[in-house]
Amino acid sequence: MIDLDALAALRAVATHGSVIAAATATGYTPSAVSQQVKRLERQTGVPLLERVGRGVMLTSQGLHLVTAGDRVLADLEELEADLQASTGRVGGRVRLAVFSTAVRGLVAPVVRRLRDAHPDLDLVIDEREPWDAVDLVAGGQAEIGIVHRWGGVELAVPDHVTSQRLARDVADLVVPHDHPLAARRRATPRDLVDVEWIATPEGTICRQWLRRMYDGTGATPRIAHVSAEFDSHLALVAAGLGVALVPRLGRAPLGPDVVAVAVRDPEPIRLIDALHRRTMSASPAVRAVLDAFAGG
Repeated sequence: MIDLDALAALRAVATHGSVIAAATATGYTPSAVSQQVKRLERQTGVPLLERVGRGVMLTSQGLHLVTAGDRVLADLEELEADLQASTGRVGGRVRLAVFSTAVRGLVAPVVRRLRDAHPDLDLVIDEREPWDAVDLVAGGQAEIGIVHRWGGVELAVPDHVTSQRLARDVADLVVPHDHPLAARRRATPRDLVDVEWIATPEGTICRQWLRRMYDGTGATPRIAHVSAEFDSHLALVAAGLGVALVPRLGRAPLGPDVVAVAVRDPEPIRLIDALHRRTMSASPAVRAVLDAFAGG
């Protein structure tokens, strides 16, 4: 009989590309993931992984097992959700993969209320970038993902994952209090051609949006400093080291040293969605969490 936990471990390796990445995503050690895959190889009698350089890749048998196993795991998950729905009980473990500002501005207060309302509900928060949250939900390592996307910057979501709109967040241009733009009610990208930016790292969704915001200006944003945290952006702006585009969700109160200015043409809007696997739609626990987030 195939061990379902071992099958899930192999699927995690396929999803995340390595034993180490699968271990990080699932919360196991790399040794534990390797042992689960080896147990699965003994049970099936075929090799499932092969070494390529310093890494591994799935064999053809491993790929077939993951593809067929996905259907089995999905059917079992849907059956479990239906059984839980028949009782109406809100309980069990729900893992949340959430981007940082949503942890502060959305998730923390809602989770507190959920725990008070449903003592049998065990909620685990894992702070992740949006594309990591998509992978974790799609691969079964998280039940719910809270993700964002800016304007036309698309986020690829697999067909077996469904999306629910939670909020619409706006970002402001934050400048030092004595900056020439501080007295303006609004600014456009053409007003920002010569400013120096404090930006998120290359490859992040926020950085992609900042670059797209300059479309049509004939210029690209001049990046002076890079930081992953918006709180750090505010501190750097307050020190007079540049300007930043900072979302309102989860933003700390602005002190006297900085000013928020609205941006137009385009307005920096990010859409915030909740993701879950379609097989979990009937789960009372997942439904309760999604309803709580939708209600703020």
